[in-house]
Amino acid sequence: MNIVNTRNRRLIRSTQAVLAAVACVLLLLPLMLLLRFSRPAEADPATSARKKMYAQAEVTAVLSEDLTPDIQYGEERRTGTQEVEVRLLSGPHKNEILQLTNFLGVLNNVDVSAGDRVIVRLISNEDGSYYAVMFNYDRSTVLGGVLLVFCAVLLLLGGKKGAKALLGLLYTLICIWFLLIPCMIQGVPVIPVTVYTVAATAVASLLLLDGFSRKTLCAALGCVGGVSAAAITAWAAGRLTPLDGFNMTEAENLLLYGSDHGLRIGGLLVCGVLISALGAVMDVAMSIASAEWELITVHPELTAGELFRSGMHIGRDAMGTMANTLILAFAGSSFNMLLLIQVYDIPFLQLINTDFLCIELLQGMAGSLGILLTVPLVAAAGACVMARRPTGV
Repeated sequence: MNIVNTRNRRLIRSTQAVLAAVACVLLLLPLMLLLRFSRPAEADPATSARKKMYAQAEVTAVLSEDLTPDIQYGEERRTGTQEVEVRLLSGPHKNEILQLTNFLGVLNNVDVSAGDRVIVRLISNEDGSYYAVMFNYDRSTVLGGVLLVFCAVLLLLGGKKGAKALLGLLYTLICIWFLLIPCMIQGVPVIPVTVYTVAATAVASLLLLDGFSRKTLCAALGCVGGVSAAAITAWAAGRLTPLDGFNMTEAENLLLYGSDHGLRIGGLLVCGVLISALGAVMDVAMSIASAEWELITVHPELTAGELFRSGMHIGRDAMGTMANTLILAFAGSSFNMLLLIQVYDIPFLQLINTDFLCIELLQGMAGSLGILLTVPLVAAAGACVMARRPTGV
C-alpha cells in the first residue's frame, strides 16, 4: 500500500510539473511577443501628440482676474480670464517661473488659486523662446492615492489571494496595452489576436489566483467558452444588421491613422465585446467552480449529475444580477448621452437604429449572453472533472 501511495504521489508531482511548464509558456509567450510588437520601427517619425511638451507646475500667484459667475449656463461657475504665475515642477525647464493667461469657459474651466498644482503645455517659438498654456488640473496625486488605497484594501482583505489578483490584473493590463493594441496598429488581424490575448490573460489570471487544480481548469474552460459565445453572438448580429468597427464613433480617426500603419477596424466591434465581457465572465466562472469544488470536497460521494444540478442552482442565483452587469456598465458610461436623448426627445424609430445605441446595446447583450452561458459550461465541466478527482489532486 505504501508503495502504491508513493507512486501516486510521484505521478501527481510529475503531472503538476508538466502543468507548471505549460502554464509558464502561456504566461511568458505574450511577454516575449512584446519584443516584436511593442516597439515602433526606427523609421517611424514622432507623432504630433508626442511632439507636444507638458509639465507639472505650481501656481505661485494669481496676479489678476476678471471672472464672473455664469448663472445662465454654467451653474454659477466662474468664467473669464486670470493672469497667473506658475513655477515649473518637471521637464527641462524645471523651477523656472512663467506667466500665462488662463481662459475659463463653462466647459474648459481650470479655476486656480495660489498653491494649486496644474499641468501646462509648453510651446516653443522659432527663435527658441517658449511660453506656457494652461492645460488642466494635476490629478496624478489623487489618482495615485486612490490606486494605493485600492491595492492596500485588496491586500488587506485578500492576503496572498489579493496579491495574486493584483499580479493577474497587472499581467492583463500589460498584455492589452503593450501586446494587443500594438499588434492591431501594425496590421495583425484583430479578431485572432484578441481571442489569443483574452484566452491567455484569462488562463494566466486564474492560474495565478488558484494555481494548478481542477477548479482552475473548470473555471478556465468556462471562461473561454463564455467569452467565445459572446464574441460569436456579436459577430453574427453584426453581420445581420450590419454593424462593425466602421460604425463606431472613432472610426474616422482610426481610418486616417490606419491608412499609414495597416490598422484594420472591421472586427473591432467583436474585439470590444471580448474584452468587456472577460472580467464578468471570469467572475462567474470562478464563483461556480469554487462552489462545486467545496461541495465535492465536503461530500465526495456526489455523482456527476448531482454536482451539475448543484452548480446550475448556484449559477441561477447569480444570473439575475450578473445578466445586468454589462447593461448597467453601458448605462453608467453613457449616462450623459441618455440624458441628451431625453432632452432632444428623439423618436423611438430613429433612436433604436442609431449606430451608437445599437453598438452599445449589442455589446451589452452579447456580453450578458456570454455570462449566462458560462453557468452551464462551468457546471458541466465541474461535473465531468471534479466528480472523479483522484486523492491528492
